[in-house]
Amino acid sequence: MSVANEQAISASKVAIIGAGVSGLAAAKELSHHKPVIFEASDAIGGVWRHCSYASTKLQSQRRDYEFSDFPWPSNRDNSDFPSHFEILDYLESYAEHFCVLNNIRFNSKVVEIRFVGEQLLNGHHDHGTPLLPGYPVWQLAVHTNSSNTIQWYSFEFVVICIGKYGDVPYIPVFDANKGPEVFKGKVLHTIDYCKLDHDSANQILKGKKVTVVGFKKSAIDLAMECAEANQGPEVQPCTMVVRTLHWPVPHYWIWGLPFFLFYSTRASQFLHQRPNQSLLRSLLCLLLSPMRRGISKFIESYILWKLPLEKYGLKPEHPFEEDYASCQMAIMPENFFSEVEKGKIVFKKSSKKWWFWSGGIEFEDNTKVEADVVVMATGYDGKKKLKSILPETFRSLLEYPSGLMPLYRGTIHPFVPNMAFMGYVESISNLHTSEMRSIWLSGLLDEKFKLPSVEKMLSETLKEIEVMKRSTRFYKRHCISTYSINHDDELCKDMGWGSWRKKNWISEAFSAYTSEDYAKKD
Repeated sequence: MSVANEQAISASKVAIIGAGVSGLAAAKELSHHKPVIFEASDAIGGVWRHCSYASTKLQSQRRDYEFSDFPWPSNRDNSDFPSHFEILDYLESYAEHFCVLNNIRFNSKVVEIRFVGEQLLNGHHDHGTPLLPGYPVWQLAVHTNSSNTIQWYSFEFVVICIGKYGDVPYIPVFDANKGPEVFKGKVLHTIDYCKLDHDSANQILKGKKVTVVGFKKSAIDLAMECAEANQGPEVQPCTMVVRTLHWPVPHYWIWGLPFFLFYSTRASQFLHQRPNQSLLRSLLCLLLSPMRRGISKFIESYILWKLPLEKYGLKPEHPFEEDYASCQMAIMPENFFSEVEKGKIVFKKSSKKWWFWSGGIEFEDNTKVEADVVVMATGYDGKKKLKSILPETFRSLLEYPSGLMPLYRGTIHPFVPNMAFMGYVESISNLHTSEMRSIWLSGLLDEKFKLPSVEKMLSETLKEIEVMKRSTRFYKRHCISTYSINHDDELCKDMGWGSWRKKNWISEAFSAYTSEDYAKKD
């Protein structure tokens, strides 16, 4: 592959990498800067297009997953969870409505980023230095599918929206002669399965001894597809290798009460710690901790009544609130346990190491599972994906100093100048979170407010990470669900908006906060 035009072309002030949910939100909110959006594939949608099964559905209801100024069509109050096909239609309508597609360069993969803004290093993010300084800060190497060459472009500001999921699968490391190479069957990762059409996927699963490694949402959906492909008395069950248990939820009602009452109202979030809370609020959290634990037990009691977790040894040891605080909560497909009851799905629990043998998978307790097909639902390596394009100078800073990427307001890395990151901090509605941060970023680039010092930004991010560490053992998911309303309050305060968005104090305290509340720009 040759390199074309080493003299970088300045196509715009702002570049956006990725046209998934975060990229579309950023593109719309920054449209007045005429950004260039580089999308490696031939279509928008990100993981919804490239990492979804035929059966994949949204984990929340429609109206909880919509842009503030672009509601779902007339069926937005439908209680069913929309399929990934419906979500793609919605995202495409959004992109067309706001003319985002005009600025997207499809089949254009950013393969390298160079830093050329050395003059910013001695005091970037300084109050006197605009984030659009008038000269190039970053250069992007872009490879297009239609060309055998790499084209360089220069920009003043870059927004990274490639996300943590998809593209780079996380594959466990195996000892010599214990990896997939010794297995006589077929090994694939969920990302490989996502790329198959319906007939090809069915062919891989039907009539085979299938083992799925994992017990999160993608693994559960895959086991369901396997069970559906293998109906009948003579077929083999799908074996799920369960290593870490999490609390599944059958739906969003708990003993007849809507789930949002427990975690998604302003009153409910007073039960949880948040960054920068006052001494009085810290004391209040301590006093209310029995109520917080009681709510968790209340939800667990319903889940255990509704789902046969204890019968199959699937009850987690940790409280439900830790899964919610780490965005690990997953909706269980309605007929999942009916397939388990029929013997179409079986479980192999193992908290220890596993490896391959010629006929399947083996465990440290010397037990084995025979398999024709092994699908690894082991997640994705988002850090590796990000580090593959960033300059080496900045790679080591991504996880400094806590092992998590420190992002001020979930967007700006204190040590990486003139760059924003979208989609790396999770909440109950990642679409809403991305949109709010994109609105905030637009105000920042338009100099409606300033960033604090690097020291102040780092201090704020470390406080946020400490709250997550105290809330859940799974904090490395970098989830803000238990203080998401407070997080939005801070964004509103920066932008000069009122943080209380409801019509009256009763609604403010006890109704759910959604994107709709932020439709009116103050």
